[in-house]
Amino acid sequence: MPVITLKAGREKSLIRLHPWIFSGAIDRIEGDPAAGAVVDVYTGDGVLIGRGGYSPASQITVRMWSFVPEDTIDREFLQQRLSTAIDLRSVLPSLPVAACRLINAESDGMPGLIVDRYGEFLVCQFLACTVEAFKQEIVELLQELTGCQGIYERSDVSVRNKENLPPAAGVLAGSEPPELITITEHERQYHVDIRTGQKTGFYLDQRDNRTCLAALAEGKSVLNCFSYTGGFAIAALTGGATDVTNIDTSAKVLELGRRNVELNELPSERVTDVEGDVFEVLRQYRDSRRNFDVVVLDPPRFAESKMRLPQASRGYKDINLLALKLLRPGGLLLTYSCSGHVAPDLFQKIVSDAALDADRVVQIIDRHAQPGDHPIALTFPEGQYLKGLVCRAQ
Repeated sequence: MPVITLKAGREKSLIRLHPWIFSGAIDRIEGDPAAGAVVDVYTGDGVLIGRGGYSPASQITVRMWSFVPEDTIDREFLQQRLSTAIDLRSVLPSLPVAACRLINAESDGMPGLIVDRYGEFLVCQFLACTVEAFKQEIVELLQELTGCQGIYERSDVSVRNKENLPPAAGVLAGSEPPELITITEHERQYHVDIRTGQKTGFYLDQRDNRTCLAALAEGKSVLNCFSYTGGFAIAALTGGATDVTNIDTSAKVLELGRRNVELNELPSERVTDVEGDVFEVLRQYRDSRRNFDVVVLDPPRFAESKMRLPQASRGYKDINLLALKLLRPGGLLLTYSCSGHVAPDLFQKIVSDAALDADRVVQIIDRHAQPGDHPIALTFPEGQYLKGLVCRAQ
């Protein structure tokens, strides 16, 4: 088996069971491993730590499969990992098992693999060479373990470029999915486009936070920014919001949001859709003195890397400042960041700075995060990517 030997003293994170080895920590590589090959990992003084998957093009050169040196990374090993992850979802309280995340990459011991379930279909993202090398076995095992009707791949994401993997999308097993799949989430229904929608089709990680908005929305005027297909809008309307304004750059997703309003038999006259850049629209609302009782900010990831963190921080501050200027006294801001590089304390500081510049006195009344089907391994803090604040502005 090919061997990776670390530089002296660079094993500290691995001793704490962190699953990544960066290129700068490696002293030498023996055996000419191919991309995705399983390699033995040794410390600088010759101690075998475990086994991982090799990715020569990535800064994350090895993603650890196991810290048990005796483990063989084969079909039986993969079946055990997948079964454990799927079994976890079956015991989570109030989880809609027909619309949930089944496999959450490193935090479920499957480095680089995302699997979401929508009804009878699974959607997979193979984001690293580590799991790309076992794609056929993983797909077969997912079919056996879930009895799903079909498995669809949505590995058409830019992160694969870092692994020197081409984009990939299409049917991996079973049937071609329909144009839209209808899911149920806490009595709310949504049409999901798993073939061309963002991510795997829907933002399952905001499930509980949508429910929180529903509980806060009665009698409120709601501004839903970066609305996508109306997840938060449907929650607000079912919670009794008087009106909802959705803003998104895509006419296609706004139209699907309209269909979701109809699906839930909600009053369409309470919904206004605005196609445009959120920053520009909010500036227009500020200048025209528009006001709302609730503003939801759920932007895409602003920080794709640590190098982009300063620029991302400015973007988060700008958007939160604008939102706070639109809130009526006593209004609520539900603000989120899905950028893993933005730590929770940094995000809170950004929102605090925005409040100061907006000349608003603001209290945090709740904190939001990703739900239990998006677990975070304690040894992998990078798995905590979604953070949210519910703020009351005086």
